[in-house]
Amino acid sequence: MEVVTESQEFHNVQLQTIASPITNSLDTLVSSSSSSSKLSVLTRFHAGYFRISLSLSSQALLWKILSDPSTEYPHPLRSIVRVLPHAAFVLLWTLALLSLVALSSLYALRCFFHLPLVRVEFSHHIGVNYLFVPWIASLFLLQSTPFLRPQATLYAVLWWVFSIPILILDIKIYGQWFTKGKKFLSMVANPTSQMTVIGNLVGARAAAQMGWTECATCMFSLGIAHYLVLFVTLYQRLLGSGTLPAMLRPVFFLFFAAPSMASVAWYSINDKFDTSCKMLFFLSLFLFASLVSRPALFKRSMRRFNVAWWAYSFPLTILALAATRYAQEVKGGVANVLMLVLSVLSVVVTLILMVFTALKTNDILPHDDPFASSLLPSAPLKQYKGSR
Repeated sequence: MEVVTESQEFHNVQLQTIASPITNSLDTLVSSSSSSSKLSVLTRFHAGYFRISLSLSSQALLWKILSDPSTEYPHPLRSIVRVLPHAAFVLLWTLALLSLVALSSLYALRCFFHLPLVRVEFSHHIGVNYLFVPWIASLFLLQSTPFLRPQATLYAVLWWVFSIPILILDIKIYGQWFTKGKKFLSMVANPTSQMTVIGNLVGARAAAQMGWTECATCMFSLGIAHYLVLFVTLYQRLLGSGTLPAMLRPVFFLFFAAPSMASVAWYSINDKFDTSCKMLFFLSLFLFASLVSRPALFKRSMRRFNVAWWAYSFPLTILALAATRYAQEVKGGVANVLMLVLSVLSVVVTLILMVFTALKTNDILPHDDPFASSLLPSAPLKQYKGSR
């Protein structure tokens, strides 16, 4: 009996020895799953969601320019815009502001709870470009605000607050282009890299609105010089051309957003839609026509709604903005038709995206987002550690 008892005790000790790590691992798994369920939204959230605020804030700027009573030329949309109450524009601007505040709060929580993921995003060849977007959206809101005039001191202070992060990111990204070797740019360049250029151009326009011609020219030259380098690199389709997931194909619309924004920015600096502005605008129209004539390029990205669809809205709005300035300068029938078609198209696309976002909330943060999965700590953290 003693032998049996000792053997039973021995087996019990063995079972406890085997079961204890399993129990501990299950407890760890349960606790981690409960915490991950709370923080899964922050894990899947990334800077690409600021596209929503960018689209809404640029739309607010478009409608402010269309409704500007100081414009001498009576464009075809003037009568339609005047019918709308001023509260409608204030509502649009407020909606853009609230979306930016909400997304910025989420990203601040992401920085607090998932700082390693933010570090990976900062070193990611696509993710780092979207770190420009909240500051670009803030500059658009500043330029379209109905509560501040460009001559106000607070306007200038906010310009510095929103522009300094763009310049810091410029030093980080453009410095890598210079120092990482001759093939580095061709490997990391992708259509989202044009956000770095757009950030400088938007800052240049905001500075020109205050009459700071020197600052505006400085930021414009910084943006346009790197745009030329980037455009040639992307046009040649070198090593990094195949690194963009199919779901992110809508960002190809940034190809015509950059020259459109350059056209608008130079108009604000020069106070005239001169030949340089027209050349940039015509380049934008050509790139726009080249993309819309190839719907098969976007077929895979359109199978299911995702936040990347918001990449369609912002470039169309900036193109419509450039078309508006072109129509004010040329005062012709074709220019009016271009402005009317592009403005209506940008508004319709933005409204459709707002409806889809409201109705398909489950698809906003998908579990199979290829971009978000590339920022998870399994593989990218090693890449980050190796890149430091």
